[in-house]
Amino acid sequence: RTLSVLFTLSSFVLFFCEPSKTHGISFRIQISVKELLDTDVLLKLLFRLPVNYPSALPDISVNSDQLTRAQCMDVKEKLLEQAKKHLSEPMVHDLILWVQQHLKDVIKQPAAVCNEKTTLSKGKEDGIWMLLLHLDHMRAKAKYVKTVEKWASDLRLTGRLMFMGKIILILLQGDRSSIKEYLILQKTSKVDVDSSGKKCKEKMMRVLCETEVQSQHKRFQMFEVKEYSALEELQKEFETAGLTTLFSEFVPSLLK
Repeated sequence: RTLSVLFTLSSFVLFFCEPSKTHGISFRIQISVKELLDTDVLLKLLFRLPVNYPSALPDISVNSDQLTRAQCMDVKEKLLEQAKKHLSEPMVHDLILWVQQHLKDVIKQPAAVCNEKTTLSKGKEDGIWMLLLHLDHMRAKAKYVKTVEKWASDLRLTGRLMFMGKIILILLQGDRSSIKEYLILQKTSKVDVDSSGKKCKEKMMRVLCETEVQSQHKRFQMFEVKEYSALEELQKEFETAGLTTLFSEFVPSLLK
């Protein structure tokens, strides 16, 4: 059972769990790392120290709402590699310092192949992907639009930011890694303002579709911001890009 003990140490929070005579000590550490394009990434690390630690390596689990599962696996593997360098000496504090300093480098590397399913789909990871997002509103529209344009340009993504009445859609095409990085930015950056005018993160975004671009889909040559006066105009944009099915499956329901 978890003890009601909470320690705040520098930039991370430590939760202790009750030690076991057979399995040693387990504890969770939450670290806020400002490494990913100036945004905060919250890492949740679980350390299980065996009874013969530090002569034996700890078991480490890594989770984060801002990172993909593959990126979390990469962080775990790198931490275990570092742990081997500190075998037979206390290492947890050194591992925490290491991940704070190197997180950005680790998650920008190609995703690790961690199982058979990932291996079989590796070719798809390297292809061109498409992402369709729905935004509920934009209070600071001019600033929001400028930010989205900058992200798309920096990540070499093409597509459309589309306005039709109250409907706001972002359609992106590009490398899978760039699509994932865009999603992190969209979820973690203070891109809009709240009702009181304070900067805030996007909390009402929905991912409508994330899929590999197919042969019948037209590739956008650039990223553009467009406004449509009628649903038929928006539908034509999708049809021209070979995305009729995508439109019919997701867009009409947004009007209800």
